[in-house]
Amino acid sequence: MLDRKSAAAFAEPWQAQAFALAVRLSEAGYFTWREWTAALGAQLQAATVRGEPDDGSRYYEHWLAALEQLVTSKGLTDTRTLATRKDEWAEAYRETPHGRPVELRAQEPVRRTHRSK
Repeated sequence: MLDRKSAAAFAEPWQAQAFALAVRLSEAGYFTWREWTAALGAQLQAATVRGEPDDGSRYYEHWLAALEQLVTSKGLTDTRTLATRKDEWAEAYRETPHGRPVELRAQEPVRRTHRSK
């Protein structure tokens, strides 16, 4: 997990978590760092083509989109599962009283074994 000093480099906690998840999945062999940089580069290029400003304000949104693309292309999850989980987070957020941490109910982890060669 990231320490407080490292976490300060991120504007939001989810950004640090997305960063750490991409690093950890690569270290675990689910994808190579070359695959990661290609996926992130493709997301950033697509944003440029769409005319989005290149001011860094949406960098971690592109990071997350690249991560989602990689984990689905590698068979670690699928788009339906991602959409369901996003809906669960949105519902949990709406139902959580102000000032309280947003929590999801526990789910059985899915074990996958696909790794890069």
